[in-house]
Amino acid sequence: MTLPVGETLPTLPDGRKPARQKFAGRSVIVEPVDPPRHGDDLYSAACGPGGDPSNDMWTYMSFGPFADKDDFDEWLAPQGASTDPLVFALIDVASGRACGMASYMRITPQWATCEIGSIWYAPSLKRSRAATEAMYLMARHVFEDLGYRRYEWKCDSHNAASRRAAARLGFSYEGLFRQHMIYKGRNRDTAWFAITDQDWPAVKSAFEAWLADENFRSDGSQILGLAELR
Repeated sequence: MTLPVGETLPTLPDGRKPARQKFAGRSVIVEPVDPPRHGDDLYSAACGPGGDPSNDMWTYMSFGPFADKDDFDEWLAPQGASTDPLVFALIDVASGRACGMASYMRITPQWATCEIGSIWYAPSLKRSRAATEAMYLMARHVFEDLGYRRYEWKCDSHNAASRRAAARLGFSYEGLFRQHMIYKGRNRDTAWFAITDQDWPAVKSAFEAWLADENFRSDGSQILGLAELR
């Protein structure tokens, strides 16, 4: 009797890893975080007058909130040298300021997979064209430059906003990892999402249709939603 096994792959992954390089879009630039250069902007975006006064943005993060600038700088300092997670600053083209962060993490070249995580946006970047374009640019690098097979998104199961964002961006829900980890002294059941290389053509097409100028009215509001286009 022959036991069932997974499909045979024509080649093994060649060990490529996400690059410490800049990805430039029309409304956003995604570039490796440089704490001395980006630190002031990021602190202002996270904790300044334009930040989230409720500190709710840190509830489901393993880091934050921050007591003051020194506390933030101490956390940010090692991020520029990290390779996993590989940390990026999100630069709003219109203002030229760093307004958020996102990271490639749990990078596994031999399986051609990695995760996008530790994403946070200043209020000015939330629900914006730039925020969506940043996610598109990072996904495109993974699938088209690296030839990866799988791109993951994970979040606390209670984090409804993150779950909605994953679904909107084209990640498919794959299940719940119960009692997956402990952070900030509490249990985390993790909701697991992914895009595969087979999904990517349809996901990419929707991203590009959504980002097109003709999908936006003169006041900047969208005509069709990303999920509708997919």
